[in-house]
Amino acid sequence: MTFCVGIKVNEGIVALADTRIVRGSEHTNKRKLAEFQHKGQSLFTMTSGLRSVRDKTLTYVDEVLRSEDTVRDRLYHFVNLFGDQLRRVKLEDGPSLAMSNLAFNLHAIIGGKLPADESPQLFYVYPEGNWVETNVDSPYFLLGRTYYGKPILDRLLTSQTSLKSAIALAVLAFDATRTSVTDVDYPIDVAVFSNNVRAPSFQRYTEADLAETIGHWTASLRQSLESLPMNWASPFTSTM
Repeated sequence: MTFCVGIKVNEGIVALADTRIVRGSEHTNKRKLAEFQHKGQSLFTMTSGLRSVRDKTLTYVDEVLRSEDTVRDRLYHFVNLFGDQLRRVKLEDGPSLAMSNLAFNLHAIIGGKLPADESPQLFYVYPEGNWVETNVDSPYFLLGRTYYGKPILDRLLTSQTSLKSAIALAVLAFDATRTSVTDVDYPIDVAVFSNNVRAPSFQRYTEADLAETIGHWTASLRQSLESLPMNWASPFTSTM
């Protein structure tokens, strides 16, 4: 399975993806957060679903960009092209995938900034090729295993959250997911694109790299549990 999260706050955008690939009883690690160059700018894509569909779609996107004279200076122009090529792949491969009982289920998060964009942008693309953009009321997107990391984001993340805290929340949402399932795991890839830089920064982290942060978070949760105001529960605890 997959865990990918994209967050947009006022200071910029954050992306995080795990790398675990599970096939039956075997597992490997492959990059799911991919960098893409266009017009001298660095973008990123994250996907869940069939990797063959992702690879073919990105190949077609690259082919079109190399052969056309169209100026695509806004990120949504690139996202439109991605959606067009995704529909093209669905027409070509959808019937044969269906015959093999494989769903055409590619979902994508695309982020970055092209020359005419005022700030880094973040989009979610559906298997049908249509898309939505983050806004003030919904500042994040999740792919794959979405249930376990969603509560912490819904509780603590807003568009006013600092970029540093948004990075922390992306990591904690991943940790909540990894704690509950076996098909999401380290290493993780992280991209951060602040408003005051020209390109995102990409880093890979192992479990050892983040052990201090996760250990501190776990200890803080235990301390908070012990200090919760529980007077309302006195009928249950007075005899303990």
